[in-house]
Amino acid sequence: MMPILILAAGAASRMRGTDKLLEDVGGQSLLAKQVKAAQAVSTDVRVALPPAPHPRYAIVERLGARPVEVSDAAEGMGASLRTIFATLGPQVRYAMLLLGDLPDITDHDLRTVQKAAETHPEALIWRGATESGRGGHPIIFDRMLFPAFDQLCGDDGGRDIVRQAGNRVHMVPLPGSRARLDLDSPEDWAAWRAARHIT
Repeated sequence: MMPILILAAGAASRMRGTDKLLEDVGGQSLLAKQVKAAQAVSTDVRVALPPAPHPRYAIVERLGARPVEVSDAAEGMGASLRTIFATLGPQVRYAMLLLGDLPDITDHDLRTVQKAAETHPEALIWRGATESGRGGHPIIFDRMLFPAFDQLCGDDGGRDIVRQAGNRVHMVPLPGSRARLDLDSPEDWAAWRAARHIT
């Protein structure tokens, strides 16, 4: 079973006091939506979280996903990636990485990228993209790349790892721009809801 690793340890500082991962999306928090989408695809869902105590833990634990505490989350995304990839055992062939703040991503999108890993085994990375071809999420990494995550630091989101894979990155177009659409500010959320006629 392919583990799905959700990054949800960020401080959401641009939300000016509210937590974007606790924002309501269809009657549930964005974080709960992401966990459920992942659980529709895999029984092994791990979620990188800020140091406890934090409200996000209750959501992850209630849904039965595995919380992974990132003790140095304030360092940046590199710490989250380093910590959560370190939880993978030697038997894991590949793992899917998913950002916690992509509100339009669906379980069907996750399956589409997973299928690409099966049909294009020559690649080392299988990456969700926009319809126009811009790289986004989710991203599946072959286990050959796992050791590289041990070296990440600061706010390095793994771009060098993707770059080093060269022509062994297989892009998987997903509908619209949902592979990249994240909502980082109250204005982003307001615009997203207005476009969907959500009050």
